[in-house]
Amino acid sequence: MSDSPPRKVSRKNIAIDAVLCLVAFVIFYEAIKIHVASNDRLQIGLWASFAATCLTGVFWIAWQMLKAVYRHQRANTTAGD
Repeated sequence: MSDSPPRKVSRKNIAIDAVLCLVAFVIFYEAIKIHVASNDRLQIGLWASFAATCLTGVFWIAWQMLKAVYRHQRANTTAGD
């Protein structure tokens, strides 16, 4: 059984991920709220928040995959030299 390298999780990485997800949520919320078919501000906020939350989750998964691929490629290029 091979030993896997330790994970690179730090407070800095978590903070960066949180800030990026918050920014993504705000962008998605602002883009979606004009498409909600209602005149009630509460309903607009509720449904735009639900949709923005789902899209932010997709953004978070894509961001994590991008970081994993970048780490893997960087490790392979430095190991091959």
